[in-house]
Amino acid sequence: MKLPFAKFLLRWFVCSLGLWIAAGLLSERISYQNELSVIVTAGLLLAAINTVIRPVLVLLSLPAILLSLGLFMVVINGFTVFLASKLYSSLEVTNFWAAMLAGIIIGLVNYLVSAILDTRDE
Repeated sequence: MKLPFAKFLLRWFVCSLGLWIAAGLLSERISYQNELSVIVTAGLLLAAINTVIRPVLVLLSLPAILLSLGLFMVVINGFTVFLASKLYSSLEVTNFWAAMLAGIIIGLVNYLVSAILDTRDE
């Protein structure tokens, strides 16, 4: 998949799917008012944050990432989910720990989708 727009669409889909799964698993901590439009819009916002802001966060926190052997990426993922919830008030995340759990779930969904697409491309 070489087109940047196609990659962004895939990232949007994965973020939306991951948010939906995270909201289902963490229903007492993440609320999307049971509307699919909230998940899709929040997924779009999260994909945009991951495209624009996340690389800057990773670059600035590179020493912490290296010292923690990559575990600090969980904090960065949680921060991006928490930031998306603050920017889009229809997505309600109760606290930063719930955002970190949602970030872990979204990361796992991203890994699974990427693994499926990589095996399909071969």
